[in-house]
Amino acid sequence: MLQGRFLEEVLQRDRAVTIAGIAGVAALAWAYILYLASDMGRMMIPLTESWSPGDFIFQYGMWSVMMVAMMVPSAAPMVLMFAAVNRKRRERQQPFVPTSVFLMGYVAVWSGFALAATLAQWGFHSAALLSPMMESTSAYFGAALVMGAGLFQFTPLKRACLTQCRTPLGFIMTEWRAGGRGALTMGVRHGAFCVGCCWVLMALLFVTGVMSLLWVAVIAGFVLLEKVAPAGLRLSRLSGLTLVGFGLAILASAVV
Repeated sequence: MLQGRFLEEVLQRDRAVTIAGIAGVAALAWAYILYLASDMGRMMIPLTESWSPGDFIFQYGMWSVMMVAMMVPSAAPMVLMFAAVNRKRRERQQPFVPTSVFLMGYVAVWSGFALAATLAQWGFHSAALLSPMMESTSAYFGAALVMGAGLFQFTPLKRACLTQCRTPLGFIMTEWRAGGRGALTMGVRHGAFCVGCCWVLMALLFVTGVMSLLWVAVIAGFVLLEKVAPAGLRLSRLSGLTLVGFGLAILASAVV
């Protein structure tokens, strides 16, 4: 009886529980990133060395945790909306699904992106385009990434994906699926929209340094503002102009 009453009280506080869960996951991820940053020597792979299977697994783990740290907080509005809908379903005695299932789908997509980023890092390392500190060694390569990220901010794909990320209620109304599999699918689809919105911004880490805590935090903060700030769409375009200008400055310094 007491156990049932306790469970009921917890379920009535699902919003607080959800926020605490998101904060806890993000905090653990950031703690691991800080730990890695304090031991950079462990992650550095000299340009003259090839990657071992262990190196690949370690770098993939680093990217996966970093994506969780950067992207889970920005998904909070969508996760809270999903939790609110399930609360209403529970109140009406309808089947509901734990919010964690939705979040698992979201994280799975970013784990897939982490694999792609690891493969890209492997290729860039093999081409000697990244230093052991995991930052660009070529001004032309760096300028291309920065300008590419800036131009992407003006594309229809960016606008469409950002709109989905900025409208949790609209996503729920158009993408709702019942059951555990449906919740997982919804998480995957929302994660796909977020990857479509932000993947080029993550590529900027190859310019600033993959484990530069300052730039990891700056990019994560910017992604959050794009999604939740009232002027997020205008901010996206302004950032595009800024990035193109910065890329041109890098290119000009290389030519001179």
